Amino acid sequence: MTSLSVQTLLVLIVFVTASFCMIEEASAIEGQREFDYFALSLQWPGTYCRRTRHCCSKNACCRGANAPTEFTIHGLWPDYNDGTWPACCTRSDFNEKEISTLHDALEKYWPSLSCGSSSSCHGTKGSFWAHEWEKHGTCSSPVVHDEYSYFSTTLNVYFKYNVTKVLNEAGYVPSNSEKYPLGGIVSAIENAFHATPQLVCSKGDLEELRICFYKDFKPRDCVIQNDMYTSKSSCPKYVSLPAYVSLGLDGAGTEVSWVPDNEGDEAL
Repeated sequence: MTSLSVQTLLVLIVFVTASFCMIEEASAIEGQREFDYFALSLQWPGTYCRRTRHCCSKNACCRGANAPTEFTIHGLWPDYNDGTWPACCTRSDFNEKEISTLHDALEKYWPSLSCGSSSSCHGTKGSFWAHEWEKHGTCSSPVVHDEYSYFSTTLNVYFKYNVTKVLNEAGYVPSNSEKYPLGGIVSAIENAFHATPQLVCSKGDLEELRICFYKDFKPRDCVIQNDMYTSKSSCPKYVSLPAYVSLGLDGAGTEVSWVPDNEGDEAL
């Protein structure tokens, strides 16, 4: 009889503990409904790298001849149709060991283009990948359920919808002298993927290009705020795709200094 009571007590303890965990997780996503679509946000490294004033080992802009020369991944973002998005949906801390088999691919196609550290959902600082998983990846359920799936899925979508290849084939190649019609870039993406992208520019340079997807990863039009394809947006009618500038010099010909990995430019 005593033994049975102990067993019953243990079961109750397990049940109560599990209940508290479920309540904690539910409270973390309280007020954040399930997302409507994904946006794959891609960075143009030439635009980001020309801002580099400090170099460090984790900044891909500092790799010399091995620096990226094609679009790299910023993140796969769950978004809402009203132009807003969920963030930090569960307290699932980033663990780099979970994606160890993807490390080489992530370093090449999803690198940090900064020496700074990114903020986490919990008030701390961490890696670029940690930021993307904790802020966006944790909101990807029920399509993506864990850290490994989030990063592997994003890589697969990136490889399948090769924006750099599409633009190169249309004649839009890196250049520090040419400017390209924004409408032509948009049309090239629309013709290839049958969906309208979203573009973000900085001082006339293409900074980011986003391809949007339904939850089954079929392309769809992005939600465009304030007519992203006119002069009213951050992009002018003609934009630049700046080429990478060699390590050691920025666009003005100034020396770039080396700093420890935890200092320097603020991370994305």
